Amino acid sequence: MACLQTICRDGPSTFSLLRKDTINYNILAMRTAKSFTIEEDVDAYVSATKGEGSASERVNELLRRAILQEQAERLEREAAAFFANPRNTARKETRAFQKASIRTLSRD
Repeated sequence: MACLQTICRDGPSTFSLLRKDTINYNILAMRTAKSFTIEEDVDAYVSATKGEGSASERVNELLRRAILQEQAERLEREAAAFFANPRNTARKETRAFQKASIRTLSRD
């Protein structure tokens, strides 16, 4: 609290900004207690790979990695769907753009 009091002397705006950032950080850092049933082999893997941290921290780490991997896979599917447009419609638009570009460049 001494740190906050020192900053508070500089003015109320500095204190309110620090307090706001602290509140936002605390909200992000909160954890929710949940109960899930996991298979024995998953529990054994978590226990074997947790190291110095807790099993809960290891499960969170593995879930974050899985979430990132799933998001990357979804983006790959979206990109594949985007670039898999039928050639006829995409080609017409490409040619129209090329013609307009040529006309614009020929004016200069």
